[in-house]
Amino acid sequence: MRRIACLILPAVTVSALALAAAIGAARADTTDLGRGLKSPAEIVPTGDPASRSRALFTEAAKVLTDPRCMNCHPADRQPTQGDAMRPHAPFMQAGESGFGQPGLNCNSCHRTENTTLVGSRIGSVPGATPWLLAPASMAWQGLTLGGICQQLKDPARNGGRSLAQIHTHLAEDHLVAWAWHPGEGRRPAPGTQAAFGALIAAWIETGAECPP
Repeated sequence: MRRIACLILPAVTVSALALAAAIGAARADTTDLGRGLKSPAEIVPTGDPASRSRALFTEAAKVLTDPRCMNCHPADRQPTQGDAMRPHAPFMQAGESGFGQPGLNCNSCHRTENTTLVGSRIGSVPGATPWLLAPASMAWQGLTLGGICQQLKDPARNGGRSLAQIHTHLAEDHLVAWAWHPGEGRRPAPGTQAAFGALIAAWIETGAECPP
């Protein structure tokens, strides 16, 4: 019996350690460690004057291409979920309004703020005001950095906004801010909204050049 007990205890210990490691890994996935943004001052020109502008946008694009943003900028009007950008469950077709279909609007599940779930692997249901999909003209999934950049600058595709209005939207909008406060079970976007806004402002000030 003593031998059996000696064998069981190490096994239990190993299982406990494995569980602790798994929990730690899960928690680490929801942190912002090592995912900061450089400040505009840290983006040093390396060639022609336009190169710094392109570098500023590339740094800011760490946010634009993060799943917290990309999930709501799909190419097919169907939002995606999670860091893996899986198809939305339940199936959702946003339609032209961006609010979903009759009988299953986005606010059927998504409230004005994140809703914590108890005993669920999801952790929380995201929420903000208003919770809706980006317009079809602002789809980012499948585009290169250059494609996203050109779209942001194009009033015909960016909601009729000037570059100054684009900066205000990205730096101050409440729904954009959700990316840094996504709720339990989700990793926030890199940096902060203020740091992101500073990069966008510097990009505009240097000519709003786009990567290839």
